[in-house]
Amino acid sequence: MAGIRNGRPYRRLCEEQRALGLPCWICGRAIDYRITGRLASRHRWAFTLDHLQPVSLRPDLLLDPANARSAHRSCNSARGNRMQPAKLTTSRRW
Repeated sequence: MAGIRNGRPYRRLCEEQRALGLPCWICGRAIDYRITGRLASRHRWAFTLDHLQPVSLRPDLLLDPANARSAHRSCNSARGNRMQPAKLTTSRRW
């Protein structure tokens, strides 16, 4: 599976999703698409390709554009392989 994510079809899917310039599908905030290269692999607000149906549960959907979503690196990591995004919490009691 890891080799497929480094292949040309996967990179093309990432480029197509990035070109759409969409906000993060999990939190709804803008993604800073200017963050690229090595910094993008560590920066929490950088673009990552997320999948609506997690690839760990549905590997056949890895390259399906209908399953692709734009997300912040931190939002994607927090979601893990759950079907629904993690619930957002606040730091205060309202």
